[in-house]
Amino acid sequence: MKIAASELPQQKDGAIYHLNLHAEELADNIILVGDPGRVQMVSKMFDTIDVKKQNRELITHTGLYKSKRVSVISTGMGTDNIDIVLNELDAVANIDLATREVKAEHRTLNMVRIGTSGGLQPDIECGSFLASAYGLGIDGVLRFYDSGNWIDERMVEEFVAQTGWSAQLPRPYCTPASQMLLDRIGHDMRQGITVSAPGFFGPQGRQVRAPLAYPELNRKIEAFHYQGKSITNMEMECSAIYGLGNVLGHNALTVCLIIANRVTGRFLDDYHDKMETLIRTVLDRI
Repeated sequence: MKIAASELPQQKDGAIYHLNLHAEELADNIILVGDPGRVQMVSKMFDTIDVKKQNRELITHTGLYKSKRVSVISTGMGTDNIDIVLNELDAVANIDLATREVKAEHRTLNMVRIGTSGGLQPDIECGSFLASAYGLGIDGVLRFYDSGNWIDERMVEEFVAQTGWSAQLPRPYCTPASQMLLDRIGHDMRQGITVSAPGFFGPQGRQVRAPLAYPELNRKIEAFHYQGKSITNMEMECSAIYGLGNVLGHNALTVCLIIANRVTGRFLDDYHDKMETLIRTVLDRI
């Protein structure tokens, strides 16, 4: 079935609309970063770079790292941006952009988000590396898709019960990381459940001037436990990457450098060297 141009827009040269990419410009191994400035931080470690593309805040560099072809792509912040990026990455991989029809053979992508995050347990040290075994979204994005059996509804029910989740908020969802990538890349890192929020201030329990509707929510999130698992950190992209990655048949993992601890109030001012170490670790293991 041919997909209408209104549903999957393209650039004049046939590239996918927002990412501005053709299929041959995308590697199977992909590093996702929120900050556009972090793309060069990753690609400077490549041996060669053969693709440099940009549209808005979405920058892609593709090249070789120790004989492996890798793309690094900036997504910007938030699960709304991830909705665009993940769908377009899948389209570049699995839709013939000339005929606008789904390809007969599925191409699987390995996607690793490298980001920063705030820890939600007192023993999570600033400067440590954390791999997300689950992404728990309080943003609602995946609820707009037929997600099949990918949402762990039992964990969601328990989360709703333990936090007293309001019906006025989006229905949470929870999906797992790729076990293959978790074992390969995050085997020696702290692991846990990562909450993805639809904002940085109020949705993450930060009060500046605007009063919070649910000022006790963070405390309840920190206290959540389910089958020996706890919520370790909070950021803004992981849940949509896992949810859409699973639905579309791709492998996804999020690894974060913990730069703040929301419980102890600590913050890591200078984390450049530690971020470079995390990037190199992921590149060596992807």
